[in-house]
Amino acid sequence: MGTCGIVLLTKPSPKPWPLRTSSRRTLPRIRCCSASSTSELSPDKLPTSIDLSVTGGAYDFSKATTSLTNELISSPKKVTLLRHGLSTWNSESRIQGSSDLSVLTEVGEEQAKRCKKALENIYFDQCFASPISRAKQTAEIIWQWRENPLVYLDSLKEISLYHLEGMKNVDAMQIYPKEYTIWREDPANFLMNGRYPVRDLWKAAKDCWKEMLLSPGESFLVVTHKSILRALTCTALGLGPERFRSIDINNGGICVFNFNVRGEAMLEALNMTAHMYSDHVYPG
Repeated sequence: MGTCGIVLLTKPSPKPWPLRTSSRRTLPRIRCCSASSTSELSPDKLPTSIDLSVTGGAYDFSKATTSLTNELISSPKKVTLLRHGLSTWNSESRIQGSSDLSVLTEVGEEQAKRCKKALENIYFDQCFASPISRAKQTAEIIWQWRENPLVYLDSLKEISLYHLEGMKNVDAMQIYPKEYTIWREDPANFLMNGRYPVRDLWKAAKDCWKEMLLSPGESFLVVTHKSILRALTCTALGLGPERFRSIDINNGGICVFNFNVRGEAMLEALNMTAHMYSDHVYPG
């Protein structure tokens, strides 16, 4: 008995474009990449070739992105950002801010251990962490048995929310309805105690990026809080404080950025959480 088959009629494939044989390309004279870097990054001092395996070609265009250092750094860098594990005030739906009264729950400690396992194959030259307890505890669990000491940066502290800190969200919404609504819906214009906390956070994030990127090493781990992580992510992508709530990062969530020698960022991963629900280990 004969066999029956299905024949698909297709158009001939177009002639493919020739493939590049090298991951490096030589570029013409490169102008400064952004207005913020023109005073420091002289075109004559910029590298004339770019490693596409690191940048993916993201920096081939003038003004495509922004330098976070305004000066050349020693080498390309990879920065892995991680939010602390579940805290007591997270579980109680309280506003944490810069308060140091919230600590990891048992679930939060287990999440930190999962992060440690997930990152065990990755070498980090340094780990920068917020000195606030919930982030500090997370960093200590993850960094256990690593060679270099933890580095605590005040610029990685969480946003200061003054008298709202410690209040349950539902109570803050009833007692301070105007302030709470602005905080939730228009954070860039949220004014408290004569300050704009989110705008302050943006400045802290920019200062923090520069300090970290000018540090020795090529691979860094950063353990901190959600609001400052939002600011770090947005400033790296050139987004202003009005975009504060456009990004969310879970407890234990991981973000990864690559930087070229001009201090320009390319986002590799945002809020990775596979390790929180499985035994997934990220490759080194």
